[in-house]
Amino acid sequence: MPKTTTSAVLEKGSDPRVELGVWLRSLREAQGLSQRKMAEELSLDYYTFISQLETGRGKIPSARYGDWAKVLDQQPKPFMKKLLSYYEPEAYEMLFGDIQNA
Repeated sequence: MPKTTTSAVLEKGSDPRVELGVWLRSLREAQGLSQRKMAEELSLDYYTFISQLETGRGKIPSARYGDWAKVLDQQPKPFMKKLLSYYEPEAYEMLFGDIQNA
C-alpha cells in the first residue's frame, strides 16, 4: 500500500483547518521534529495537541503564534498572516483582500 504524504493534493471544498494542518505538518517534518519533540520545544503538556492541529481539530492560540513561528523556522508576520487566512478568513479579507493569495 502506498505511503500517504503531506504533500498530497487536497480535494476542492476540503476543510480549511485540515489544509492548514497539512501545511503545519510539512513545516514540522521539514525541521526534523517529531510531534513529541515539537511539543517539548513549545512547552506543551500534551504532544497530542500537535496531532489535533495537524488533522484540523484545534487552533493555535494567537498568543503563541510567535513561538510556533520560531520552532517551525518561519518569519512571524507571514506565518501569522497564513494562520489568519485559515482561522479568520473574513478578517483576513478585510485586512489584506483576496484570500486566494494567502
